[in-house]
Amino acid sequence: MLFNFSNPWMIGLLIILVFENLQGYINNPNALLGLLLSIPGILIAITFHEFAHAFVADKLGDDTPRRQGRLTLNPLAHFDPFGTLLMLFAGFGWGKPVQINPNNFNRKVTIRKGNALVSLAGPMMNFILAIIFSIIYGLLIAFTDIFLTQAGDIISIIISSIITMNVGLGVFNLIPLPPLDGSKILTALLPTNARTWFTNHQQILYIIFLVVWLTPISSMIISPIIGFINEKLLYLIVSIAKMGL
Repeated sequence: MLFNFSNPWMIGLLIILVFENLQGYINNPNALLGLLLSIPGILIAITFHEFAHAFVADKLGDDTPRRQGRLTLNPLAHFDPFGTLLMLFAGFGWGKPVQINPNNFNRKVTIRKGNALVSLAGPMMNFILAIIFSIIYGLLIAFTDIFLTQAGDIISIIISSIITMNVGLGVFNLIPLPPLDGSKILTALLPTNARTWFTNHQQILYIIFLVVWLTPISSMIISPIIGFINEKLLYLIVSIAKMGL
């Protein structure tokens, strides 16, 4: 997804959000420890999300991500420093957007379908990772005693963070407003007239996105969805854990 915070007031607002949250962590050692242990989850969620965009674009015939060094799982290739800091301290953020050239897609897909597939790849990768780490969590509970140790507590927090970060990033990106992935997916599904209107009003929709993102509205929209997914993943973990009984 692509964010363009060129307005000084927007940058200032986001910096304030970071420092407000940072102060709370400094005053609470346990919260600070949790913050540090969330770093692996952020690294994995952003890296695999952006890699998935690059991978699908490459498979569809566009070598732009490959030429720009984005077809890699090296986190340094995918991180936007400001977006990563926000994800760490404020609970939301972004990675360095993967640039594509839809004109390079092979003839097996239309440009519209190709754009949708590339956009869908990122969130779907996050959901797949959440499922994989939920399975790992359940298996560790079922067949090891690792969580009975102090090191196990740390591993538990890290795995839980990985699951949480991936679910959150996946759901957030599916909001159908620009510049999120969900807007490109929605565009591919809309009938011609609606798609034209949606494309011609990108700036207005972007402003709506900012309002949603920077107010409790975003939480009202995505929290129930995240809660539902987490509930199902917890059921998966518990079901697998019972295998060890």
